[in-house]
Amino acid sequence: MSSEKPAAHPRENRQQKLTEHVFRQGSATIGELVDLLGVSMMTVHRDIDELSRRGLVRKYRGGVSAMPSTVFESNAEYRMNAHVDAKRLIAMHAVEQVEPGMSVLLDDSTSALALARLLVDVTPLTVATNYLAAIDVLKNVHELRLICIGGDYSPTHDSFLGMQSIESIERLSVDIAFVSTSAMSTSMSFHQEPEIVMIKRAMLAAARHKVLLMDHSKMKRTALHRLAPLDDYDLLIVDEEADPHYVDELRSRVEVQVAEHPDN
Repeated sequence: MSSEKPAAHPRENRQQKLTEHVFRQGSATIGELVDLLGVSMMTVHRDIDELSRRGLVRKYRGGVSAMPSTVFESNAEYRMNAHVDAKRLIAMHAVEQVEPGMSVLLDDSTSALALARLLVDVTPLTVATNYLAAIDVLKNVHELRLICIGGDYSPTHDSFLGMQSIESIERLSVDIAFVSTSAMSTSMSFHQEPEIVMIKRAMLAAARHKVLLMDHSKMKRTALHRLAPLDDYDLLIVDEEADPHYVDELRSRVEVQVAEHPDN
């Protein structure tokens, strides 16, 4: 009997190739995907419909997108690979807010995940998070007490959401919370999904010090639901690609730190 594993289904291979292309490019037209995959337009539409139902991509007339809109949040896998350098710089700045012995709350943003990777050097700490990727980073760290906030698992966000999560967060009182969100104006932070808004609001309410982590791609934008006014945060950390005139406007609402590359 052969010990070789069975080959992946052609549909799974095709959808994986489609997803990787859209994640890499941000968006694609139907015609572009027909040429890429060598299948009919009907097959491409069926694949996109299935991927859209799974929350991986967003379908629009004539194409498909992985990028966020005012009503659609990007899949966690796409966000993981977007603006990586900016998020790393922001995290390097944010970790300076953390001292050994503190209790820290992290949301399910990839900006907070970049920070989680740096917390391993600031122990002893207590860290609470609902983000499965952050839990994986922190689960074996010496002298770090990890509180896993459970609930209904969301594959789109790779995190735990729902009433169980909110109730768990409401029982906490932490020194500092680090959150990010998908959009902000000079006065307000926003998110596309009400369930995410409720989780982040609970985290902000549970923390004595509230830090907002935002790369330049999220600025001068709005989304469907208001999360919190900027003056509800104690500190906003942005990357060096943020428009300096916009940063000056933000400083009328909240303390702002610009995370610059160490060589600058």
